Amino acid sequence: MGGLTEAKLRALAGERSFERGLAYVEAVSGVEAGDGWIRASVRGTERYEVELLLGGHRKPRGTCDCPYGQEGNFCKHLVALGLTVVGREADLSRQRTSAMGRARSLEAWLTGLSRDDLIALVREEIAEDRQLRRRLELRAASARGDLAEVRSRIRELLDIGPFAQYGYVEYADARAYAEQARQAVSAIRSLAASDRATDAMVLAREAMGLLAGVVERVDDSDGRLGEVGADLADAHHDACREARPDPEELAHWLVTQALDDASDLFDIDPLDYEDPLGDQGMGTLRKHATEAWKAHRSGWAEKHLMQRLAKAGRDIDTVIAVHAADLAPDGQTHLLIARELDTAGRTAEALEWAERGIRETEDLASVDTALVDHLADRYTRTDRLTDAVTLRRDHFAARHTLLTYRQLRAAAEAADRWPAERENALDLLRADGGRVLVDALLDDRDVDAAWHAAGEHGAHDGQWLTLADQSRPSRPADALTVYLRLACRLTRETGNHAYEQLVSLLLSIRDCHSRLGTPDDFTTYVTDLRASQKRKRNLMRLMDEHGL
Repeated sequence: MGGLTEAKLRALAGERSFERGLAYVEAVSGVEAGDGWIRASVRGTERYEVELLLGGHRKPRGTCDCPYGQEGNFCKHLVALGLTVVGREADLSRQRTSAMGRARSLEAWLTGLSRDDLIALVREEIAEDRQLRRRLELRAASARGDLAEVRSRIRELLDIGPFAQYGYVEYADARAYAEQARQAVSAIRSLAASDRATDAMVLAREAMGLLAGVVERVDDSDGRLGEVGADLADAHHDACREARPDPEELAHWLVTQALDDASDLFDIDPLDYEDPLGDQGMGTLRKHATEAWKAHRSGWAEKHLMQRLAKAGRDIDTVIAVHAADLAPDGQTHLLIARELDTAGRTAEALEWAERGIRETEDLASVDTALVDHLADRYTRTDRLTDAVTLRRDHFAARHTLLTYRQLRAAAEAADRWPAERENALDLLRADGGRVLVDALLDDRDVDAAWHAAGEHGAHDGQWLTLADQSRPSRPADALTVYLRLACRLTRETGNHAYEQLVSLLLSIRDCHSRLGTPDDFTTYVTDLRASQKRKRNLMRLMDEHGL
């Protein structure tokens, strides 16, 4: 069901919870299956209620009211239910089919009841179920257009008080609160369906304000409150399409909403309101957005809104103006502008902005490397190879790294200028002390020069190992010296990782002795090593496996 497997359960729960869940499979009871969900009880220290949500594009999720599960973890009880699902796939499919059949039978029975019998049934149920009574009372108030009553009930539904301890709704209670909040959205939609779209629009905005005011005090780890916010935004949008509010007032509200700190909760896109706004409202929307941006040019929300509106209207100059008003010192914004202009086919202007980004960066060592790559690529594609080399040379001079060395080499080779550029670059690296110099020479496959640089300037163990590996065929004695030194260090360490490294070195040492014609020396070395390391059983086992 939903492609659930033991491997997925292990990944969701982690090794410890998965292994503990194996012992609880027999404690699973009362399994119920529906469309995309499975519920059951699991007997642990107490009896816990668990639910798995399966299917769709999202990975399986679950809830459990045990202490560990209430913290948002995929607990051992969920593992037990998941394993039950995996083992009873066919049975649960039949159970789900049976549940659907019962639902159809129930619907047929309800449809066959007379009006009086149906009313009597509802009265009986609301007398027993307080929550059902409240939901129906709210729907009734919405249907008759009792705005004051609906507003009062919506405030009650969005009040976190009944769910909060010390002013905060914990994870264990967040789901119940979110379900109650959904009732507020249903009430607003019912109001709109009863030809009260304007009132629905007003209440939707009020509900957004209430929800935004409490969201930071709710543990919404499962994202249910975010879903309520999205539903509330949809209800507002639908109400606006029906109510046709004043376009200028709507435009002002949309801009305010887009710039609000809680905008992510509702994810309202002003461009979705183009229909109820009309030309007049869209003009007002752009006006208010521009005013907000001019008042706070560096604000992320203001810039994002302006860019969205400008791109929608294919106003590339406004997009550039927004970026240009707040240029980053590392050239990142210059690159964004260059890319926008390239997309618009204005390549000459794009090149000017990219070059300006390099010029205006105070320190080329801190420049956005993507800007350097972009400009170098443009130079190469337009056959300005000398300019590409100059750019890469300057960047390498500011940042002495193996990457910038490789990039300079690629540009210089394309321009047929590498020998001269290489010597100048190596001189800069020699002046630094040599660590990057060794890497650069190894990357050039100039092993002899790399050996010399390592001996003169020093190298770290990884570089020495690479040198030894690359030169073992031609310089086995030098390589052997390196391997023996590194192996000596590892003999003082414990752990499988150290043992694996040591065995790898021993194989290389054996190869060196073979090339030097001194296999007996290797035998003596290994015998002494085994004697001194004999208590390391895993090391001895690895050596045996490799014939050492």
